[in-house]
Formats: sequence, structure tokens, C-alpha cells
Amino acid sequence: MTFKYNNVYVDNTSTVSGVMESNGPLSKFYDKSYNDYYMGMKTWELAEMKLMQDSIDIVLEKANILKKDIDLFIAGDLSNQIVTSNYVTSSLNIPYLGIYSACATSMESIIIASNFLEARKVKKVLVSTSSHNNASEKQFRYPVEYGGPKRKTATFTVTGAASMLLSNNINKIKVESATIGTSVDSGIKDVYNMGGVMAIAAAKTIYEHLKDLKREPEYYDLILTGDLGMYGKDILKEYLKIEYNLNIRNIDDSACMIFNINDQQVYAGGSGPACLPLVAYSYIFELMKNKKYKRVLLVATGALMNTTLVNQKETIPSIAHAVSLEVNDDIS
Repeated sequence: MTFKYNNVYVDNTSTVSGVMESNGPLSKFYDKSYNDYYMGMKTWELAEMKLMQDSIDIVLEKANILKKDIDLFIAGDLSNQIVTSNYVTSSLNIPYLGIYSACATSMESIIIASNFLEARKVKKVLVSTSSHNNASEKQFRYPVEYGGPKRKTATFTVTGAASMLLSNNINKIKVESATIGTSVDSGIKDVYNMGGVMAIAAAKTIYEHLKDLKREPEYYDLILTGDLGMYGKDILKEYLKIEYNLNIRNIDDSACMIFNINDQQVYAGGSGPACLPLVAYSYIFELMKNKKYKRVLLVATGALMNTTLVNQKETIPSIAHAVSLEVNDDIS
């Protein structure tokens, strides 16, 4: 399902990173970075809440508005019952929608916000997402203190948070269109192969987006997927060729950009709900503001599993949502 938008713009964004990300190649583009996993808090879960709260404070300061000026807050994360978002919103006093699409949550939130804005039901919407490596590892796999070995296809959950303020106010970057993905199941059961799990969903959403809008891949300066990692990225390219006859050259994956994969111990690259927005809302947006990129398709990918079903040896379904961003040439 694909939507076109005429009146949805990005007002401001913010990005807050953890220690590994601040040592990565994109560190200078983040608004704020921490040099440890606790961020001055007692637990990793509280640290993740601080990450999200920081990202909200920063984007509001950039926009020079107050919390009361926001009509709707949409947020999600990886913690059980999206507890990070739920706790953060309790201090905001803003109407709230908590959502979950795993690592595809960021684009889902933009799609929901854009539909509200296009319908003129609201004027300003704040969307946020976060992830924390140690909190996620403890929940989905094993506590990091166990030091359990991982396969080379594993990815490293990003520690960070990102927020975006969307409105009807004409601005430099426009939300041009979006495609809601379809959940697919490739039959994979391995929690250490999330790239393989999600690549099929990414391919399907990219294909549907291009088909619905009658576009060629070259329409975009960049098609950026979420967190497939180096192996999932290769699977995606191959699957697009075989299944959809699409040989896409202008495609990259944020999981392969956020870390120095060869130098940092991150296995196949990054992952987590914060992975794509941390790259896109900072580095990619900077390129768009400088008009080095004019059209970018962001495709966030998520594995829709929990520990209970994984331990019961069930296969892992996945989802991908796409958002098309374009530079507004009328604004210098």
C-alpha cells in the first residue's frame, strides 16, 4: 500500500549515539554522543530512556518550540511492551501512539504521522525511536556478561535514539510518498541471521514501492535499507535480481555505514530501531540539505519475533516500510 503526500515536511531531526557509534565513521554528524553504556543512569533500560529523552529535548530546542506545541507523539523501541517509549511519554503530556515494528519502527512512525498531517488532522507530530545494545542483548539473546560466541552473520544492536519533527510547514525536505510493507516469512529460525530474515521483506517493499509509483530505481539518488548488515545486503541485491528482475546499483544499508566493520567488533554490522534513523537523520539529511542527494528512499526492516517463539523453534517473520524523501528546490 503506497501513499503520496503533498503537505508533509521535515521540520527538524535529532540524533543521540552511544559509545561504539561515537567511534564510528559518522560520529561528527550526531547531535550528542555518550562515552559509556550507562549515560549516568543505574540500568541500561534507564539509559535508553535517557537517550530518547535527550533526542526529544534536542529536536524541540532546534525547532524552538515547547512540548505543548506538539499535537501527537509517536514512538517505539525494542524493549518489552515498548517500555522505553511508554516511560518517556509519561513526562511529556502529549497525546501518544506507541507502535512496534521492531527495527522498522522509525519508518512506520513517519508513515502514521504523515497520514495524520496530510489529512490536516494535526499540525505538528513528533516521532522517536531508540535501542540499546546491552538492554536488547539481555532481552533477545544472552546478557553480554555471559560472553557467548556469535556467528559471523550476527549484527550488533545500535545504542542510540533519534527524533523527527514533522509538520505542514513548507521546509527543505519533504515526505513525498511512503509504502506500508507486508510481513513475509523466509523460513529462517536463526536469531543470528537477521539480515537473511529481513532481506526478503526489504526486497518486496522496494519492488511494491517502485511498481505502485511506476518508477525505476534510478529515480532515487539512494535507496537506503535499515539494518541488513553486510550479508543481508548481499542477499537483498541478489534476491531483487532473481525475484523481481531489478539490478539496483544505488542501494546501501545503514548497518554497513554506522560502524567501521573491519575495525570495530560488530560482526556483520549494525542493527536495532535506531540504526537507520541515526544514519539517515544525521549524515543523509546533511547530504540532502546540501543537495548532494535530492531523492532518497529509506527502507526500514524489522524481524517480528520474540524470545518465546524463537525458543519454540518457530520461523521468524519480517517487515519493511519505505518512506520517500525529496529536497524542496523552492527553498535554498
